Amino acid sequence: MTDRTIGYIVGSISSTSLNRRLAKALERLAPEGTTLVEIPIADLPFYSPDHDADYPQVARDFKQAIDDVDGVIIVTPEYSRSIPGVLKNALDWAARPYGEGSFNGTPTAIIGTSGGPISTAAAQQHLKTILSHMNAPTLGQPEGYIQAAPGLFAEDGEVADEGTAAFLVGYLEAFGALIDRYAPARETVAA
Repeated sequence: MTDRTIGYIVGSISSTSLNRRLAKALERLAPEGTTLVEIPIADLPFYSPDHDADYPQVARDFKQAIDDVDGVIIVTPEYSRSIPGVLKNALDWAARPYGEGSFNGTPTAIIGTSGGPISTAAAQQHLKTILSHMNAPTLGQPEGYIQAAPGLFAEDGEVADEGTAAFLVGYLEAFGALIDRYAPARETVAA
C-alpha cells in the first residue's frame, strides 16, 4: 500500500496533554503517502448498553471514523497504572453493539509518553489485553514507551531530540508494514 490514512486516538482530554503533543509529533513525522487524522473521544457520553438499539450520532461518527481509516494508533497516558477512563469509555463504544466491533481486524498500534522512567508501560499492557479481546491485530514491536523530558515535544509536534524523532519515524514505518499486511483481509471483509 502506498497511500494510507491512519487514525489516532489520544487517550487524554487534558488541555496540556503530553500525549497530544506526541500525537502531533507523529503527524509531523509521517512518511510520504501517510496521513494521520485524529479520531476525537472527548464528546462521547458514558457508554451504556441502553444505547445499543439506537447509538447517538456522536458514537456513530466515532465508529465510522475508525472504519474509514487503514489503521489506528492509540496514544495513551497512564492513570493509576492503567488507561484513562475516557479512553476505556471510547473503546466500549467502539466494541458495541455486539458483533459490530469497530476494531475487529483493524490494525492498531499503541504508544504513550510520560515523565516517568517506565513511561506508560502498565497502561499499554492493559490496553493490549483489551485490544486482543476486540480482535485488533496490534503492533508488537517496536514498543512505544517514550519518557518525556521537559521540552521534548513542542505543541506543534516538533521533536527536540533527533534520536526520539528517528525512533518515531521507524515506529510509523513498522505500523505501516502491519497495515499493509492486513490490507487484503480488510478489503475482503469490506466487499
